[in-house]
Amino acid sequence: MTGPFPGCGGRIVVGVSGSLASLAALRYATALARRDGMPLLAVLVWEPPEGEALFARMPDRAWARLWGEEARRRLEDALVDGLGGVPGGLAFEGRVVRGAPATALCAVADRPGDLLVLGSAPCRGRFGRLRRRPVLRGVLRGAAGPVLTVPGPVLLPGEARVLRRNARTSVPGGPTGPGRRTLRRRARLRGRAPERGPDPERGRTPATGS
Repeated sequence: MTGPFPGCGGRIVVGVSGSLASLAALRYATALARRDGMPLLAVLVWEPPEGEALFARMPDRAWARLWGEEARRRLEDALVDGLGGVPGGLAFEGRVVRGAPATALCAVADRPGDLLVLGSAPCRGRFGRLRRRPVLRGVLRGAAGPVLTVPGPVLLPGEARVLRRNARTSVPGGPTGPGRRTLRRRARLRGRAPERGPDPERGRTPATGS
């Protein structure tokens, strides 16, 4: 990915998570940036799976580094899935940010003239809009500039479940293995020092969260 572009006015800032709706937003934002000759900034926001508050009670730098590397890989994968790779013909930056998604996206899109683009997954049912889209609601409340939402594809019943199942991978400390607290408890019972998490050189597949 390219580095930051020179200081300029407005940018197209697009939130990317790897979801189908965010890929639709990425494609639309890229086309918009090309049409208007504006720089494009793709942002993927991540935070520890258990949340920053719980992570602060038992911080682990090895796991945090691993999650950060996984977030960067997810951004690179999203660029490939949505655009076929890093877009050419325009000023582009890919950025990974740690923090709460809505707050981080609003903080990034802080220049005069910035346009923040987000994907919006379709909501089904009477109460769907109330239960979902917490990031979008937070951005609409806190954004300093305009926000453009791009609708994601409408899937047939059961298709989303199939896609999620096919995307699952074996995660150290995830659903198919013991968590880091369990590993530390086992280590204490064995009379040795608690483990501090996996060696980042041996694996890069932490639990993910956008």
